[in-house]
Amino acid sequence: MPIRPAVDDDQEAIWEILEPVIRAGETYALPRDLSRADALAYWLGADRTTFVAVEDGVVVGTYFLRANQLGGGSHVANCGYATGMAAQGRGVARRMCLHSLDYAREAGFRAMQFNFVVSTNHRAVGLWESLGFETVGRLPGAFLHPVHGAVDALVMFRRLADA
Repeated sequence: MPIRPAVDDDQEAIWEILEPVIRAGETYALPRDLSRADALAYWLGADRTTFVAVEDGVVVGTYFLRANQLGGGSHVANCGYATGMAAQGRGVARRMCLHSLDYAREAGFRAMQFNFVVSTNHRAVGLWESLGFETVGRLPGAFLHPVHGAVDALVMFRRLADA
């Protein structure tokens, strides 16, 4: 499955992936009524590099990678991932995460941190753990889930190189 940098022509496909995720409001701390323009501005922001995963010529997933912080924290990467509804459960997120780990290493990042993993997103938590991420922090009740109410958010971390 090729994973490549996103281009302007990918915007509609990216929006088709992001819209149901945003509207569901179960995994990202983004407004559920976020507009297409604002969602794409966030996902394709100038402070990040955005990629798409392609299968048979169709964009089936997308992720962005950026520095988690500025200055003394700029050696730690941060990512966000989304898989199209029809492609879920087929290893797309795993492939994108592996790609992001390699890309981050090549770009000189020494670690990767996920700042706000919703604890009820069991598939994501399990995937990140299987790829070597550890939960290093728990934010009690930090996410207002539309079904489960206040649930914890996890901070997950993985080293990419020796400190």
